[in-house]
Amino acid sequence: MTRRSVVNLACLGSRAVTLLYKNSPRPLHISLCNSSSQPKAGFKPEKVAVVTKTTRYEFEQQRYRYAGLSEEDLKQLLAMKGSSYSGLLERHNIHTNNVEHIVRSLRREGIEVRVVKRGEYDEEVVRWADAIISAGGDGTMLLVASKVLSKDKPVVGVNTDPERSEGHLCLPVRYTRAFPEALEKLFRGDFRWLWRQRIRLHLEGTGINPTPVDLHEQQLSLEQHNQAHRITTMDSQRRTLHESFSKPSLLPIRSLNEIFIGESLSSRASYYEISVDDGQWEKQKSSGLSICTGTGSKAWSYNINKLAEQAVEEVLRIGKSQMGLDFPLNREFIEKVTDEYNESLVFSPEDQRLLFSIREPIVNRVFSSSRQRGFASKVCVRSRCWDACMVVDGGTSFEFNDGAIATISMSEEDQLRTVVLEN
Repeated sequence: MTRRSVVNLACLGSRAVTLLYKNSPRPLHISLCNSSSQPKAGFKPEKVAVVTKTTRYEFEQQRYRYAGLSEEDLKQLLAMKGSSYSGLLERHNIHTNNVEHIVRSLRREGIEVRVVKRGEYDEEVVRWADAIISAGGDGTMLLVASKVLSKDKPVVGVNTDPERSEGHLCLPVRYTRAFPEALEKLFRGDFRWLWRQRIRLHLEGTGINPTPVDLHEQQLSLEQHNQAHRITTMDSQRRTLHESFSKPSLLPIRSLNEIFIGESLSSRASYYEISVDDGQWEKQKSSGLSICTGTGSKAWSYNINKLAEQAVEEVLRIGKSQMGLDFPLNREFIEKVTDEYNESLVFSPEDQRLLFSIREPIVNRVFSSSRQRGFASKVCVRSRCWDACMVVDGGTSFEFNDGAIATISMSEEDQLRTVVLEN
């Protein structure tokens, strides 16, 4: 008989929900009570998967081992490229030691741990774990999050190389070495849940291939990237020769940061049609289209849209001259205006809106761009491209050529449950 285990009643502000885990062989001790009127209760999983990044040292080893290079040959080759073998090895050892520290800390608390490399991370690992720890940087966290389809599966990021990696999506860097302290806070409920909204993707039409190409591990050149897509496309065509793509197909991946659509060759303009919130279709040519979440509004989207102080100063100077306005154009004023504008580009990870950004739109009598960026609940894109991709969080690429249609939206059930610990 299928067993069911019910998680504690969860208090989220004024909301209360009961979470039901189906097909679970054991209870999962999670409480979400954050109200001051409620006693704090902790979170202690029984099984944790620790997903580790591939370090640059490991990548270079794997890359050149197949060429038959010895360790000494590898040192010389890296030196010729201007890279330090000893430096890469040092960063690798720092990462490895921090991973071991995380694993020891968990096992001391009686938690069953399974350590997997990012290349081994799959749906089976997600099903096995009560919670998942991303041991790396933001890239590893994005990969880990992409395969967690249930909003009831907590994901925690730990930055394993805090001197060289920013780790915006990870715990504060002090907890890398003080990980036992982080566990104590989790166990006693001294934390809060942050529900990060994520993007879901539906694909339909022709010119699509639902088989992804993983860009993280392979670090492919443009030629290798295109070849990988051609191979998966031929395989897909053989498998789906008699299948219809008339109905939208939901991809088994969620985006925490952003979706980018554009030609693989960056010097080639991307041609597509776009519809925002079921509005009319608009033909566009640009350097590509970015659609981000509140989490991703601090990442690529921010850099696409931000203004430099030089641009702000030039615009203000023109405005002052044209309108005869009297305001100071000193450095402090320019910095204040620039910062206020750029800060307006960032919004909450819990916000249920998407932000779309058109990169360098081409506007003429044929192609238009009514808005270069804006908020939306749903964005539909029809590809008219020759050799384009839809890239999820910079790491997973789907073919997206002429005839492919993507519907990009959000759903409450796709939220990612993450932890916030204060410094």
